[in-house]
Amino acid sequence: MAKVRSLTSINDLSKRDVEDILGVAKQIDEGKAKTLKGSPLLALFFEKQSTRTRMSFEAAMHRLGGSSIYLDATTTQFSRGESVEDTTRTLSLYTDIIAARLYSHDNIVRMARSTSVPVINALTDLEHPCQALSDIYTIKKLKGLRNIKVAFVGDIAANTANSLMLACTKLGVKVALVGPSAVKPSRLYLSRARKQGSVDVFNDIKKGLSGADVVYTDVFVSMGEEAERKKRLQEFKGYEVSKKAISYARKDAIFMHCLPAHRGVEVSADVIDGKQSVVWEQARNKMIIEQAILAWLLG
Repeated sequence: MAKVRSLTSINDLSKRDVEDILGVAKQIDEGKAKTLKGSPLLALFFEKQSTRTRMSFEAAMHRLGGSSIYLDATTTQFSRGESVEDTTRTLSLYTDIIAARLYSHDNIVRMARSTSVPVINALTDLEHPCQALSDIYTIKKLKGLRNIKVAFVGDIAANTANSLMLACTKLGVKVALVGPSAVKPSRLYLSRARKQGSVDVFNDIKKGLSGADVVYTDVFVSMGEEAERKKRLQEFKGYEVSKKAISYARKDAIFMHCLPAHRGVEVSADVIDGKQSVVWEQARNKMIIEQAILAWLLG
């Protein structure tokens, strides 16, 4: 089987690849998008529930002149023990491209190895590359990428933080990971990011947010971690992005959150609904960047 280009990780992309995808996204954003030839079909294979990722991918493919089929993985033979490889080969027979939202990152890697069509990581336990690309596109639109510092507050060991620091450092954006001492960033992802650029880790939220142009947070309790909710909320006590916390950043700093958000937990209502918040622009750009990724992979 000939090797097919897929997007399982930000590490799959060179700096030039990221710049190319951002360039395609800009054209799409400016209304210069072209429909894809042959009305391609996208398979959305999801183990995890979703609002924005599912809707944005379906809208993105529709706007490119293609169509999509949604498969809840829990109602397929995959949930009854069919192998990742057999499931992927079957999907490859019927569709032109696959976007999978899975629990295990190992499974998205296995899908990419056994496919005859491109595979896109729509989220795993280790990475969220499409989100990171839409985030970097949002930052580029609103702040530019030169001399920019992004501070990620909260669960600095999460998939969102992993992909975001890889994407940022690939393009020369400085990163500050700000979280409790009990939560350590992934050694592997931190090492990879530091080989590309600057990443600092802080336990002190005031020091971590100092000089930040972008303040970013995500949920403290991810899907699959509900049983640990009480323990995790205790660990992250003091790391809510409040008005006081965001005041430590630059006066013109923007606030980002990939959603869904829990007001009063990882972010206060007056921040996410305030003037510095760009979360709805960020959510809109998810569709734009996914159009760009689909167009880039399908040529």
